[in-house]
Amino acid sequence: MNAMVPPMQSAAADSVAADIATYDVRALIETGVQARLVLDGQPYFLRITRAGKLILTK
Repeated sequence: MNAMVPPMQSAAADSVAADIATYDVRALIETGVQARLVLDGQPYFLRITRAGKLILTK
């Protein structure tokens, strides 16, 4: 996945320090409930649970 997601523009995002990138997870996971992220060539999976929580696994 090479798509960049623009930072959120909301009241919640305003309370976060300006130097911290903020992303809407549902925009990252456009089709379904899981996204694959890559860090230093290693894949990780970000999943939204039925309860609306996030799980990051390798």
